[in-house]
Order: sequence, then structure tokens, then C-alpha cells
Amino acid sequence: MDQFKIGNRIFKSRLIVGTGKYKDLKETSDAVNSSGADLVTVAVRRVNIINAKEPMLMDFIDPKKITYLPNTAGCYTSDDALRTLRLAKESGGWNLVKLEVLGDENTLYPNMQETIKSAKILVKEGFEVMVYCSDDPIACRQLEDIGVVAVMPLGSLIGSGQGIPNKLNIEIIKRQSKIPVIVDAGIGTASDAVIAMELGCDGVLVNSAIAKAKNPILMAESMKNAVIAGRQSYLSGRMEKKNIAIASSPKQGKINI
Repeated sequence: MDQFKIGNRIFKSRLIVGTGKYKDLKETSDAVNSSGADLVTVAVRRVNIINAKEPMLMDFIDPKKITYLPNTAGCYTSDDALRTLRLAKESGGWNLVKLEVLGDENTLYPNMQETIKSAKILVKEGFEVMVYCSDDPIACRQLEDIGVVAVMPLGSLIGSGQGIPNKLNIEIIKRQSKIPVIVDAGIGTASDAVIAMELGCDGVLVNSAIAKAKNPILMAESMKNAVIAGRQSYLSGRMEKKNIAIASSPKQGKINI
């Protein structure tokens, strides 16, 4: 069985969807439903999940049906990230979390020193940690050795829509990893998601490409289909590449005219 397993949890969809940047919570909900995702990221510092006096994400996306993945978007230090995820656990009981510690505001590139520091502490505290990280095979191996449940190397810069320019690193990371590898950041369109899955990645996280599309609901469905197609293509085993043409029709039984 081709199961998408993260830690001890099994998910139906290999597409993970973000819940930020939509025009309102109704559009967020509609996009998530169209995507078929059963795991969504939630920026604890930006999305209302605890103040019942304001519109809450839970009113639109049922956490009993779709798993929430609290993340540390906007955190630039280990202390901020740890405080944010501990708050998520205390307020909602969330134990499966996404860690990201950013390096600077211009690139939103991960600060791997602070990220690794945070991951060690969270794993010791019993969190199941999925980690946004650089596409560095060594850093990903270090994170796996720490005990995280998934590594999430960036395809390209967050919100850039540049796809996956460095495919080789992603392939190396996947080849050496015994835990799920999920491309996080940079996906711009459905073909990018297909490429990620054809590289052998276990899943794809998409937010901006859906939320900022002219038709987010249709793009969400497109991403769903892209992830399925890419996964099927990878499992099928592509044909061998050749430097010469090979006729599609067999030579045997050829009729001479």
C-alpha cells in the first residue's frame, strides 16, 4: 500500500495546504475542500484559533475532519518558535507541528542553526516535528538524526513561485532519507508540484500558489490532480532516456510496399 505516513499518522492526500493569504476564511475553506487535503498548516501567530470573540478558523475548517499543523511562521529566533509551539500545544493540544525559524525578512530563508537548536528541544519535549529547512542534504540528515518526523526542504524562496531550480539536492535528500521529504515553498503552478512528486518526494506543501491564483478554488483542484499524477508517474518508473530516436512501432511484421 502506498501510504503517506508522518510519524504515527496516515493521511489520504499528499498535498498539504496553507491557510494564509486568502481573502477570507470562507475562501480558505473552499480552497482546502477543493484541494482534497486532510492536513493544513496554521500560523499560530497570524490565524485566530483561540479567540472565540473573533471569526475562528475552526468555524470554517473542522479540526476533527482535517488535521491542523500549527507552524511558527514569522519567528526569527529559537525562543519565539518554542514559545509559539508550546502555546499551540497548551491551547489546542496540538502535538504534530511545523517548525520554521527564519533568517531574514528579505529571503525568508531558514536559519538552520536556530532551526536545529529548536528541533532538538521540541523532540525532547515529545513534539512530532516537521521542519522547514534549506535544501542541504547534510542539514536534513542532522534533523533526521535528531528525531524529527519529516523534513521540508524549500523548493525556492517562500512565495516566489520559482518552482524547484535545484532538483539535484532534492533528489539527494530523498535518496538518503528514511522519513518523509516534503517540498515546502516556491511551488508556483501545478507542473511544479508534478516535478516535486516525480523526484520521489513524499508530499508537497502549497499556499501562495493557490491563495494568490486568480481562481484559488480551481488552482487548489489543479494541485490535487498534479500531486496524484506526479506520484503515479514516479511509482510507474519512467522510461530510460536515450540519445537516439527509437521507433514506436515494432519492426517485426513490417509490410513491404
